[in-house]
Amino acid sequence: MSRKIIKLAFCFSLVMGPVAFAQNTEGSDEAAAKPKMEKTTLMQMVKQGGWSMYPLGLFSVGMVFFIVQNGISLREKVLLRPDLMPNFIQLMKEKKIIEAHALCKENETLFTYVFAAGLERCSKTGEINYGKVKEAIEEASTEKVTQYMKAVDYLSIIGATAPMLGLLGTVSGMIKAFETIGSKGMGKPQELAGNIGEALVTTATGLIIAIPCMLAYYYFRNNFIKSTATLGRNIGALLDTLESGELPLGFESMGEGSASDASE
Repeated sequence: MSRKIIKLAFCFSLVMGPVAFAQNTEGSDEAAAKPKMEKTTLMQMVKQGGWSMYPLGLFSVGMVFFIVQNGISLREKVLLRPDLMPNFIQLMKEKKIIEAHALCKENETLFTYVFAAGLERCSKTGEINYGKVKEAIEEASTEKVTQYMKAVDYLSIIGATAPMLGLLGTVSGMIKAFETIGSKGMGKPQELAGNIGEALVTTATGLIIAIPCMLAYYYFRNNFIKSTATLGRNIGALLDTLESGELPLGFESMGEGSASDASE
């Protein structure tokens, strides 16, 4: 996961986060609207929602950031680099382990990192302990998968926490409403409406942030699981090619390429 992707996602989240937050609060305006048909500005809505609107605003920025970051970094063509498979297949046929390891280092991604970890266990003399190679691949894949899943799990955390934070704002608003009734009665309905508005706005905002977060979480998680399954299949085919010198059935279409292409 390159730093450029993280910087790009962060910049985009700074731009789109307030926009998403504004849309969230405007969408919840219908629930807290007063009979007087006037447009409420973002700052007025934030003030009406109370203290909980500020952390919810940060959550909306985080939501945009992690959606953009995952959308860029978890693409299958970025994770698995299928364009390099013909070159790796040719190198495995010719048992050019050093050249294959160098190609992995030149194109660092999930697939090349895991495959390079296995190649590092190969002996330069030509003796290969496939048990150690597979063990190294499993260790590297666990390390990398955990790293990539962190950004996906953050979406789940935001999606689970935002409704609870909105509910906390709702409780806070209802407490204020009952305090107003207890101290001033029903003589000033505008104050009571403000407290109820705080309760409704925070609940709606928390839900509007949580729903796209959870949808994005399951989308990215399922796609990443599929990519990791394909990763294991591709690496297994390369190891079989290295061991037998023949490409396994089902991978013939990837066998086009040459070692000269890999060295370029």
